[in-house]
Amino acid sequence: MMQLFSALILIMTLSTACGLRCYTCTAADPHSCTDTTSCSFIFNRCYSLRVEGYNVVTKGCQNSITCGGAIACCEGDLCNSAIPTGPSIILLLVSSSVITLLL
Repeated sequence: MMQLFSALILIMTLSTACGLRCYTCTAADPHSCTDTTSCSFIFNRCYSLRVEGYNVVTKGCQNSITCGGAIACCEGDLCNSAIPTGPSIILLLVSSSVITLLL
């Protein structure tokens, strides 16, 4: 029984340490979402949800099964940012350069 309990604690610790990180907030301005969280192992996506009519954005962790419709999901750490970071900023810069060269 003690070995089972130790294994459970180890799994929970690893899932928290190696788990997905997402921005989390409920705000009127998506740029104000700066808080982050380590998602539980059952969540494999970050999400953003804009509530129309109330001008509110909610961000956090989600399971891929519930993604779709009004819930925009993405894969990867902190991918639900309103500000492009990492690979998305490189893609934005490259596409801007290509458009500028073609025009």
